[in-house]
Amino acid sequence: MSDPSRLAGVAAIGIAMLGGCSSMSDSLASPQLSPISNPASVAGAEKVSMPLPAPKTEPAGANSLWRSGARSFFGDQRASKIGDILTVNIQIADSAQVNNTTQRDRSSSEKAGIGALFGFESKLQKTLPGTPALDPALSLNSTTASKGAGSVNRAETVKLTVAAVITDKLPNGNLVIGGSQEVLVNNELRELLVSGVIRPQDIAADNTIEHTKIAEARISYGGKGDITQLQRARYGQRAIEKVMPF
Repeated sequence: MSDPSRLAGVAAIGIAMLGGCSSMSDSLASPQLSPISNPASVAGAEKVSMPLPAPKTEPAGANSLWRSGARSFFGDQRASKIGDILTVNIQIADSAQVNNTTQRDRSSSEKAGIGALFGFESKLQKTLPGTPALDPALSLNSTTASKGAGSVNRAETVKLTVAAVITDKLPNGNLVIGGSQEVLVNNELRELLVSGVIRPQDIAADNTIEHTKIAEARISYGGKGDITQLQRARYGQRAIEKVMPF
């Protein structure tokens, strides 16, 4: 009669071998396309709600091929209303170089003496060994020196393009824009954010605007993921560096 524990061990080994064979076959097999599915079920897809202008009702015109407000070849296609989209071109090429040197030297000397101490100087000379003198009785010397040098050499180059949406229209006609962009590649997420205030006349004919013409511009480009985590110091090291006084 077989031992039940031995049978269980043989069964576990057989299951592990079957799992290994299946995983090996999966790795050797050619990749296959996923079946076509409903686009609404794609990860991240959800109903979008964005700022929109107030709806306008256009009166119908009898025997008319055109209606007021319709887009045409000769109309202005630039973004101008809440909810319109425009392209922001970000081209940052900044450089800064600063060199500072500071040097300071200081020395001082003080001497004080007592020529006659009500006749006690003779008694001190007899009492104390050697030949003590009261002049000079006190001498102070101090010397300080300080020297510092610092330099900053920084260069930044960023070239990006992102679409932004007009979120508000100010009373003076200026437009508030905001846009974001996320790209996920190999478990590394890159995120681009831009916002600010622009003038309608600064929008080019191709419906683009340069980042230098955005007032109160807020541009953020960063990421998170495996590579970003490897580039950052561990949280324990950051905590020690924050509390260490030296």
